[in-house]
Parts: sequence; structure tokens; C-alpha cells
Amino acid sequence: MIKVVGIGPGGQDYLLPIARKAIQEADVIIGYHYYFQFITDLIQEGTVCIGKELSEEEKRAEIAIEKAIEGYNVVVIGSGDAGIYSMASIVYQKAAASGEDIDLETIPGISAFVAAGSKLGAVLGHDFCCISLSDLMTPWKTIQKRIEAAAWGDFVTSIYNPKSIKRYWQLNKLKAIFLLHRQPETPVAICYQLGRPEEKITLTTLADLNIEDVDMFSLVVIGNSQTFQYKNHLVTPRGYLNRKPETGLEIQQASFSEIIDQLDTKKYPLDFLWAAIRCIHTAGDLNYIDYLSTSVGAVAVMHDYLIKGGTIVTDVTMVQAGITRAFTAQYGNQVICMLNSDEAVILAEQEGLTRSQAGIKLAAKLYPEALFVIGNAPTALIEIADQARQGQIHPAGIIGAPVGFVNVIESKERLKMLQLPYVIIEERRGGSNFAATLVNAAFTLDTAADYIK
Repeated sequence: MIKVVGIGPGGQDYLLPIARKAIQEADVIIGYHYYFQFITDLIQEGTVCIGKELSEEEKRAEIAIEKAIEGYNVVVIGSGDAGIYSMASIVYQKAAASGEDIDLETIPGISAFVAAGSKLGAVLGHDFCCISLSDLMTPWKTIQKRIEAAAWGDFVTSIYNPKSIKRYWQLNKLKAIFLLHRQPETPVAICYQLGRPEEKITLTTLADLNIEDVDMFSLVVIGNSQTFQYKNHLVTPRGYLNRKPETGLEIQQASFSEIIDQLDTKKYPLDFLWAAIRCIHTAGDLNYIDYLSTSVGAVAVMHDYLIKGGTIVTDVTMVQAGITRAFTAQYGNQVICMLNSDEAVILAEQEGLTRSQAGIKLAAKLYPEALFVIGNAPTALIEIADQARQGQIHPAGIIGAPVGFVNVIESKERLKMLQLPYVIIEERRGGSNFAATLVNAAFTLDTAADYIK
């Protein structure tokens, strides 16, 4: 029989009664020699104690199996909980590989991160994870992926094996990764020799974390984005302080923030990025940042035009309806759509045009310097692009977002040849909702800096 026993972080106050009993009943106790000092009073006379070095975990497991086969009641001790970064997995693996019929039992203990949680007060109040920085058995590439995931996922994170004499750079790399996702003032605790006479806890912040204050007997705890310090405690609320946006504006703001968190915002000009964020929000698809193309500064130019009361001409009423009325009322813009006018019906019949093309052709005569917004008909975009190229009209800008399979791509390629501000939803993608979204993005460009830091 082999019992793998967790003896807690140190000190018998943290040793569970079931672990005490197992140690007292053992014929043979095997473990890292340093740990025996914490259970000296529990070891019975005649019990064989076999101490090994820190790096001899496999050897300890092999000896335990040998002694169990000989009929002894064997206990393998490990610090903290026997199943967390301790001896349980190695003993079970070796037993499985031996082919012997050995009874196994794991006796739980209080892990260091649990002891740290109690010492710190309430730091484990929300989702948390543990990561070991030891690359003796795990490739650093894998460890770094886990660090990035924990930082991005906003987990309260407990760091085991944070530093040793030979492994001194890993914690500094972790700190740099976390600073990409957490605020510099995020609370951090360095917990040294928990449960032992030398116990010491230092509270600091992520930015001020001094790597040289940490050693192999330390556990480092990093709070999440909501964790705060209260007196000498760390508190992580059970929920997020902004977890329930209720109004339409609050929901939209929360959505924009989530989108921005997933984009490399430094890669794009602000006006392009703001239009892309609005399109992603409309589509629910982050890939729309790759489907948007603009001439340089186009959205900014359109913003300046619109806030001065510029006229908007659309191809269909769906685009007209999608442009936020509060914006047009604030700035005094007209939104013109002649699709359903009698003149458009007559012109379409006379010249063999689509009604959308006829409506745009008529509107272009009346408003040759308008912002033209095409969200449905490629024929309408072709009409406007051709007139602009021939110098018949001088648009303030053109938004090209027709959708479909016939003449859609060709109409957008025409638009790219013009020396004027344009915004395009590429390929066959688009639609009236995207066209209206892009107008609304131009209206609100002055608010982009409130979201994109």
C-alpha cells in the first residue's frame, strides 16, 4: 500500500488530521529530506525514513514501489497538496508502468496557493489558476503560452517555482507579459515560507514587483483587473464591477471595449480603426478589419464634412433608415434617397436602368458634392464612380458597400481608381447595414479616442 500524503505548506497547524493519521501508521516514509523536519513529532519509533534530494522525485517513487511490493505500508510525503506539483502523479505513473498490483491512495493537503489565499484574505474570490515556472519538466514555450493565456484571461494567478539560482529570468518575462494585459497598479503578493517560522508576506504592485525579492521558497500571487488592497489584505470581488451593462449605450460601449481588447490597435490609423470597430460590431466578426479598405484619412475627411451639415445621398431606403437620426438632427444633415421617386421610375423605364441606378443618377444632378453612400446596388456605385471619374460630379466622399455576386467586385474596383475619399467593404461582402454603420462611424470619429487608448 502506498499513500501519497500532502503535508501542507509547512507547520503542523496546516496538516490535515487524515494526513497525520497516515504518517503515524506508516512503516516507511519517503520524501525530500528537507520536509521531514515538519513531521518529526508524528513519526513513530521504528518507522524507516528515506530522504532524497529535490531532483530525485522518480527515485523516490521507485523506492516506494519496491517497499510496497515487499509488503510495507508506505507513505510518500510532499509539500502542499499531494496532487498539486507534488509526488502523486509520479508515483501513480511509476505504479502503472510497473505492472504490479499496488494499492494507491492520495491524502490531500493544503496547497501553498490556498494558504496564501487565506493569509491574504480574499484574493481567490474569482476564477484563478496556478502556473509553475520550472522548465525542468515542461518546455518554456509551453509555459509561456500558459502565462499569456492567464494574463489575457484575467485570472488571479499563483506562481509556483518562480525563481531559483539557475532560473532567474522567467519571472521577469512573466511580469512583462502580464503588464501587456494588466494595469501597472495590479496588486501582487510575495509569500515567503508560508506556514513556517520564517513566514513573510510582501504586498506590492505588478509594476513595482522586484524579481530579486523572490526565491524558490516564495509563492507569487497576481490579482486580476478587479483585485484591490484593503489594509494588509488583497480582495478580489466575486463578480466584475461593470458586469451588467443595461442600457443600449452601455451594451454598445462594453461591446466596443471587448472588440478593442482583441485588436492590435497600434497597427492602424485611428479613423480606419474606428470604422473597422463599428463594422466588427455590426457583423459580430473580427475578420471585418481585413474586409475594410479606405483611402488615406477618408473617414476623418467624411467626419469633417458631416459635422458641418453635409448632405448624404444613399441608394436605398434601408441605408437612409440606418443612419442615426440623432446625428443628422444635431448637425442638420439631409439624407436623400430618390429610389422610390416618380422621376426614378420614369428614368429607369426610359433608359433601361435599375431603379437604384436611376435614383442615384437623379440625385447626383441635384447634389453633385454630396457624400454618396451605396449599400445595396452595384449599378448605383458604378454610376457614381463613372460620373466622378468623368468630372461630372465632385463628391465629398463615397462609401461603397454593395453586396451580391453580379458586378459587385467590379464596382468597388472602379471606386479605388478615384482620387477622392472612399471607404469600401471588400469583395462580395457589404450591405445596407454596413453602409449605414460607416456613416455613423464617420459621425462619431471624435469619440474614438475615448475607447482607443
